[in-house]
Amino acid sequence: MERWKINLAVLWIGQFLVMGGMTMIIPFLPLYLQELGLKDPDEITLWAGIIFAGNFVTSFLFQPLWGKLADKYGRKMMLLRSGFGMAAVMATMGLAMVPWHLLVLRLINGTISGFNPAAVSLMAASTPKEHRGFVMGILQSGSVAGTIFGPLLGGLVANEVGYRPIFYITGALIFAASLLAMALVKEDFQRKTEAQEAPLSVFGGWQELKRIPQLPALFTVTVLLQFSMLSSMPLVPLFVQELSHDPSNIALYAGLVGSMSGFSNLFASPLLGRISDRLGAEKVLVLSLIGAVLCFIPQAFVTTVWQLMAARFLLGVCMGGMLPSINALIGKYTPKGMDSRAYSFNTSALSLGNMIGPVGGGLLAGFMGIRGIFIVSAVLLVLNVLWVRSTLLKKSTPHHASSK
Repeated sequence: MERWKINLAVLWIGQFLVMGGMTMIIPFLPLYLQELGLKDPDEITLWAGIIFAGNFVTSFLFQPLWGKLADKYGRKMMLLRSGFGMAAVMATMGLAMVPWHLLVLRLINGTISGFNPAAVSLMAASTPKEHRGFVMGILQSGSVAGTIFGPLLGGLVANEVGYRPIFYITGALIFAASLLAMALVKEDFQRKTEAQEAPLSVFGGWQELKRIPQLPALFTVTVLLQFSMLSSMPLVPLFVQELSHDPSNIALYAGLVGSMSGFSNLFASPLLGRISDRLGAEKVLVLSLIGAVLCFIPQAFVTTVWQLMAARFLLGVCMGGMLPSINALIGKYTPKGMDSRAYSFNTSALSLGNMIGPVGGGLLAGFMGIRGIFIVSAVLLVLNVLWVRSTLLKKSTPHHASSK
């Protein structure tokens, strides 16, 4: 088997284990806070939000630093640094005694995270150009699969063994993913040559990358995309409650609605990635954004849970063509020797969208209701389409086309 295919298989498993492990805690985080001594529901909600967001705050700040070090010392080294570091931090969360212990550990976890951008950067550098879109789609499917099954497994296991052991299991899963990558992933990285290609500071790297107009455009697309997708997500259970005529099954329906887009995304990502290798990632990105607009608008007018499920399923198909196309385009336009920094800046953009999306959605819902959020998301995606058309859908030569 070709080396890039072996790397892809191993990193798919790694993405699945890391994302599955990271999301296993979601179903019971408020309950764990009760075990740590919190009693007031409002206090629990506040702490849960802060702790959940803490990971994204430090990830947003520190990803560019790890990207610089990956370009200097190798993507595999950063992959292992992140994997083994997160394994230790996640296991330590099971020893927390008070809520602020958990918050500090989440902040540390965000600081040292970076498995995903390192995996994407490594695959972008080692994959033949004609297969890059397909590979980005496969990686995305591994991440999505972990995100779907992680909360499910976390809820099932927590019922059997309690809350604290979940953190030890999560740490073990991430540790296993890191061991697998250490043993089987190979990277053709010439340290002396690569370090001399772009020996810039984090700020200097940003100054260099922003000279290529397509890259800031792609980072902007990522922020708007994540904001659009996540602004309505925390409100979906309340919307399901409004639509449902069967109060006894609201939790089940909310879970189904929440997972619909993930399931369709899982299968659509590799397919749309392969299509992007033939048609071009720019076209697939635009078509996926337009499709997402057409899926968001009906959600504002649905009258049954089943209609909402159908719209969310189709939305997931469109989502399958977005982030993989963005990652493929970043690899296309990034100068040689700066791949990891470019992907790390995009991960910072992803974290920024993850932070402000749910908060912004909650604030906007107070003025226009849950249905209005779907219209706002559609408008933001229309702006994304116009932005992509003006910045990417024009004749341009990749900055380093001759070197990759």
